[in-house]
Amino acid sequence: MLFDLTSHINASNLQPMSRWLLILLFACASAQAAPPTGPGTDDMEKMLSDKGLLSQLEQVRQSVSDKASDLVVTAMGFLGVPYRRGGHSVETGFDCSGFVRAIYEQTVGLVLPRRADQQAAATQEIDRAELKPGDLVFFNTMRRAFSHVGIYVGDGKFIHSPRSGSEVRVEDMRMAYWNTRFNGARRVPAASSEAPAQR
Repeated sequence: MLFDLTSHINASNLQPMSRWLLILLFACASAQAAPPTGPGTDDMEKMLSDKGLLSQLEQVRQSVSDKASDLVVTAMGFLGVPYRRGGHSVETGFDCSGFVRAIYEQTVGLVLPRRADQQAAATQEIDRAELKPGDLVFFNTMRRAFSHVGIYVGDGKFIHSPRSGSEVRVEDMRMAYWNTRFNGARRVPAASSEAPAQR
């Protein structure tokens, strides 16, 4: 789970993780949007202070505010929530499109369509090279286009609710499995625009 940082703060575990992603993970540990399943902000800061990391936490907060949208920070707060087919909340668990829909509705007040293929149809197509944090990424995981969706978080990575028996997590789009199944990138119109909203 996201909040069990003590098991992740060592050199062997941090090596494969990008600095930018680590910044998001630390920031989400104290984000107000995170579910109340872990230690409070004061407890987290004390733990980080004891490990000599409190000054880094302050830099992290500033860096996140500069580099990442509230939407991405909110999404990262749900790391570890279990997958559930048809799920659309932290209480029920999430499937891929339910996760994306919940994050957008909670963060920007925009109700996206329910299914991944509908979300692809209701959003603006962009080139993979144009991806920014908060954009949607789609994959063909069920032998049909746009059968899986996640939220791009930057540095070639995306957050999603992958499959039964798994949980919300961050993965690298450049991994062979995801790279070969990549279907396209989409940008969600601003909440004030006339985006199709289907339930």
